[in-house]
Amino acid sequence: MFAAVKSRLLQFLRDYHPIVHVLLVGTALARIASSMSMPFLAIYLSRESGLHPIMIGAIIGVGSLAGMAGGFVGGALSDRLGRKFIMMIALIGWVIVFTGFALAKAPLLFMLFNMLNGLCRSLYEPVSQALMADVTVKEKRLNVFSMRYLAINVGVAVGPLLGAYFGMFEAWLPFLVTAFIYLAYAALLYALLQAFGIRQIEGEHRSGVTVRSAWRVIASDRVFRYYIAGGIIGAIGYSQMMATLSQYVQQSVADGATLFALLMTINAVTVVLLQVPLSKMFERRGPMAAIAVGGLMFALGDIGYAVSVGWIGFMVSMVLFTVGEVLNFPATNMLIDRLAPDGMRGTYFGAQSFTNLGHFLGPLAGGVLLSEWGGGPLFSVMAVVTVAGIYFYWKGQQVYKMFHNSHENL
Repeated sequence: MFAAVKSRLLQFLRDYHPIVHVLLVGTALARIASSMSMPFLAIYLSRESGLHPIMIGAIIGVGSLAGMAGGFVGGALSDRLGRKFIMMIALIGWVIVFTGFALAKAPLLFMLFNMLNGLCRSLYEPVSQALMADVTVKEKRLNVFSMRYLAINVGVAVGPLLGAYFGMFEAWLPFLVTAFIYLAYAALLYALLQAFGIRQIEGEHRSGVTVRSAWRVIASDRVFRYYIAGGIIGAIGYSQMMATLSQYVQQSVADGATLFALLMTINAVTVVLLQVPLSKMFERRGPMAAIAVGGLMFALGDIGYAVSVGWIGFMVSMVLFTVGEVLNFPATNMLIDRLAPDGMRGTYFGAQSFTNLGHFLGPLAGGVLLSEWGGGPLFSVMAVVTVAGIYFYWKGQQVYKMFHNSHENL
């Protein structure tokens, strides 16, 4: 067994560029850091400030709203100025964000820091995805996106438990530890990118695209608009996991904060266990099939949350919900990669952050529904919303096929 694992590891090291290895390991470390603190932000705000659920939803959601423009601008600038520059800005910004969370007391400061948090994420994540694609042949990019998602969830499997542990000492401690990890990662990533020749790679992939010309291309891409509409609707449903689910669980069962930490770990462990087999199962069926089945699994998980009354019900529902994640997220990245013209991969991955509108509207709408109707109706509504998003991906695929078939016949 050890020999088989060693063989697979050596094969992975041979098949992918060292920068891919660096970014995958860094992604896991970064998610350990952020998941130590961000999943508990709603609970932290509720305990420390006594804010209304609607206000908490607004504070959490505004970070995604800030990231909408940041992702597009950062992605376009990375095509022009280089990936490393944008990623370093984002990582240093995160150091400031999490130090601020640890020290802030006023609700306005929490809102401002979370806006900066959303901006940093919208800069770093699409640019790191574009860089991975830059140094990977097209046939292996779906595997890279799947491995990146796996790395994210390896980090998320560990982070919440560490966050709960540090939180037992001081509520602000997980945020400060997170800031330190991001600072260390920024220094390490900079050194490694220099060592692996990032300047040469950026020189090969930079283009003369400007933010204005990038916007014209994006705005005229009908297929992309359908994909973004589907992503916004899906994000409205998915965002409840970080914003309202934690509050609902805390209200519904004894020791809800501990259960929520366990649910986050179940989410990540399920991804780690199922990512490879499910990716292989849907590899030949294509990304649209994965998105459709994934959306249905999201809905089943939401219905489970709506009817659960104890720990077991929430845990089973999280497994169903997570299967939707495993199928959905790498598949949507693959759709964007196929659509992006040469020289504009950063722009398209960055513009994918327009789906953050859903991550802003979701916590806000969820806070209203939770306070007015309760958790059961909230998650029942979100199940319907999530299924509705599948239509827009399907419609985008139809337009994409029609466009390519017409060009092939010319």
